[in-house]
Amino acid sequence: MTIAIEARDAVFSFGATPALRGADIAVESGEILAIMGPSGSGKSTLLHCLAGILVPDSGEILFGGARVDTLNEADRSRLRRDHFGFVFQFGQLVPELTAAENVALPLLLSGVRRPEALRRAQGWFERLGIDGMQQRRSGELSGGQAQRVALARGLMAAPEVLFADEPTGSLDSLTGEQVMDQLVAAAREQGTTVILVTHEPRVAAYADREVTVRDGRVNAPDRIPS
Repeated sequence: MTIAIEARDAVFSFGATPALRGADIAVESGEILAIMGPSGSGKSTLLHCLAGILVPDSGEILFGGARVDTLNEADRSRLRRDHFGFVFQFGQLVPELTAAENVALPLLLSGVRRPEALRRAQGWFERLGIDGMQQRRSGELSGGQAQRVALARGLMAAPEVLFADEPTGSLDSLTGEQVMDQLVAAAREQGTTVILVTHEPRVAAYADREVTVRDGRVNAPDRIPS
């Protein structure tokens, strides 16, 4: 077993309000992990600490065995750019960019030339069933189309870890299932580790394993039956 990313006794508070109270979690390389819990339980805070977006007040975050929480902001930004991908509930596409430019954005930020980045983005539109949407902007896309663009952007650079925070929360059931089918298939093909935050059991069922966060702590994980 190779651990891709982990939190050890992570504590984090928003002012006087505790969000994590000693969270421990280890995610295997190539695993799809679902983090569940009620609103306010700390599950999104845990994801943001694992991703280096937030720095815990105490405890450790490790990626590939190296500390993330001790890096400065510039180094954490580079880590996210070079090794991580993200899919959020409402897509968070850049509205000024076309769909193709949004998908190509991780490559453009890494220094890939624009024609090559757009060429490589093209394959994702065909793969995710949104061919023909390349020149549309976010306001011209349906919710399902926009989330597929966000998924393509998250996986575009073959990240080692994909963080997905309620990726189907704004979608109807059928579209949500289609997006999850595509997310899982693409992650499996690339060997990407996926950390998925959701409150929906039907979404968590796509994962290899499920843990529950309550009151800022991670409950003992249970394997999801195959």
